[in-house]
Amino acid sequence: MTFLVDTNVLLRSAEPSHPMYEEAVNATNTLLGRGEELWLAPQNLIEFWNVYTRPVERNGLGHTVTEAETEVNRLKEIFPLLLDLPGIYGEWERLVIAHAVMGVNVHDARLVAAMLVHGLTHILTFNTADFRRFSQITVVHPSEIAPSQVQD
Repeated sequence: MTFLVDTNVLLRSAEPSHPMYEEAVNATNTLLGRGEELWLAPQNLIEFWNVYTRPVERNGLGHTVTEAETEVNRLKEIFPLLLDLPGIYGEWERLVIAHAVMGVNVHDARLVAAMLVHGLTHILTFNTADFRRFSQITVVHPSEIAPSQVQD
């Protein structure tokens, strides 16, 4: 299976003190251990940088630019990056019209458009409700990923 890793999973996996940290890390490690393909879109890294460097008092994580650069580089070492192809915009426009997407959810539609253009089938996300409208993809919550069993 091919997965896009949603930004919220990336953010949770970058903050060891967050209550969802373990679930995010276990899900991605389990999928990678099973040989699944996990990808990022450029938009994931842009959204990540936004929240990672935004002040805590503005619902961010309050990290420096240097810390963000280090973390983004770490993520790019773990997950390959999809190209921002010209066809993504047309697919995004089709999706937002077909599904009457409004407000902040237009960003989710762009991730789905990138998935469809690149042939990815699944998204790993904590925000499953935001993606359920898109029947062309399979939405997977990190809690749905059972850790791999170690054989004796």
